[in-house]
Amino acid sequence: MAISPRLSSLLLVGGVATCCAGTDGVAQGVRVSERDGGFLFSEAGAPILSYRRAPQTINGHTRAHYIHPLYGLDGEALTEETPKDHPHHWGVFWAWHQLLIGDKHIGDPWIQKDAAWRVRRATATTCPDGSALLDATVDWTSPLRVNAEGVEETIVFETTQLRIHPVSDGHRLIDVTIGLRAAMANVRIGGAENNKEYGGFSVRIPMPSDLKFTDAKGDVTPQGPPVAASPWMDFSASFRGEGEPRSGLTILCHPSTPGFPQRWILRARGSMQNPVYPGREAVTLPMEKPLILRYRLVIHRGDAQEAGIDALHQQYAEKE
Repeated sequence: MAISPRLSSLLLVGGVATCCAGTDGVAQGVRVSERDGGFLFSEAGAPILSYRRAPQTINGHTRAHYIHPLYGLDGEALTEETPKDHPHHWGVFWAWHQLLIGDKHIGDPWIQKDAAWRVRRATATTCPDGSALLDATVDWTSPLRVNAEGVEETIVFETTQLRIHPVSDGHRLIDVTIGLRAAMANVRIGGAENNKEYGGFSVRIPMPSDLKFTDAKGDVTPQGPPVAASPWMDFSASFRGEGEPRSGLTILCHPSTPGFPQRWILRARGSMQNPVYPGREAVTLPMEKPLILRYRLVIHRGDAQEAGIDALHQQYAEKE
């Protein structure tokens, strides 16, 4: 995505950029610092999230280019990284079981088998409105696809932008825009090749016993296969500990995202939450104009009704 003209004049030091104008607003909003091979975003001294640029190897799995940890408004952890039950889950991440060139499978990015994300460039920018931007350019590669010199070729070009907003009206918004473009002809991506069909944008959250799932129509019960389509899904629980007030995280899907409204893979125990796209039938990635997937995370106190999630999705749906 293009950065707005007002951000065209930047002071860039070590990957962290600050708008040359409006620094008073920046000082009161989201701040950025380089940390542990990535970027730490914070507000008023409290951490918001970490973006992991450098590859991390944990429990036998290696991955770069993901978000963890993600925190709630009162410091509660809202993500888990490489849990024992599914060590290929990485906080907030996006991946697919199927990566194909034509009909040939080229690794399995979902479980990080014969697949890697090479972050070519990542910059963080603080903005006059108090928000912060992260722009990342990422190459998908696999040892199963090499050139004549034995060097891994780029299979997919990815450009991703995160916009992290300051807290406002009792919630925080985090926009995620993912662009995927094939680096060669006939590249396809798809989800699990079974009735679960999971794949795409995913969040691995903690799962307290009082975890509640809510969509635009009300409470939802997780099932094995995807549940009915909804423009958003909220996950609320006592994330700070038993007996503590309820707080939550919501995934909003933008109407411009293919497959909208998407079906959902939901799990009350030991797995991730996922608006399914494209499902078991793989789709071909374009080579010119990228496929764009847009999501918004809402970090809030209380449950979906108390946070006014339906109205927040309507506002997001109107955003170009």
